[in-house]
Amino acid sequence: QVQLVESGGGLVQPGGSLRLSCAASGFLFSMYPMNWYRQAPGRGRQWIAGISPTGMNPNYDASVEGRITISRDNSKSSVYLLTDNLEVDDTAVYFCYAPQKGLWGQGTQVTVST
Repeated sequence: QVQLVESGGGLVQPGGSLRLSCAASGFLFSMYPMNWYRQAPGRGRQWIAGISPTGMNPNYDASVEGRITISRDNSKSSVYLLTDNLEVDDTAVYFCYAPQKGLWGQGTQVTVST
């Protein structure tokens, strides 16, 4: 089955960190670039990070650059998003996306709150 499955979300206090994971199956993961998006309540889906098939040259949206790190492990068919120094405005559902497959995961909720 061709799918992406995110995990690792949860409730965290401001200033905290989370590591999100996205496990791919059903396609040759190592051949495809991967992206992370997020969707805050009442807002559209926002691209935040992308990574090439080899893991080189990650790129980030300016609004989160310096606080997030995208990485991948092709041996595990997985892509990760490390989020640091989280803010209340980072509260959102986080999605991984394989653009050349047009494939989305179901999302994982991140809530930043005291």
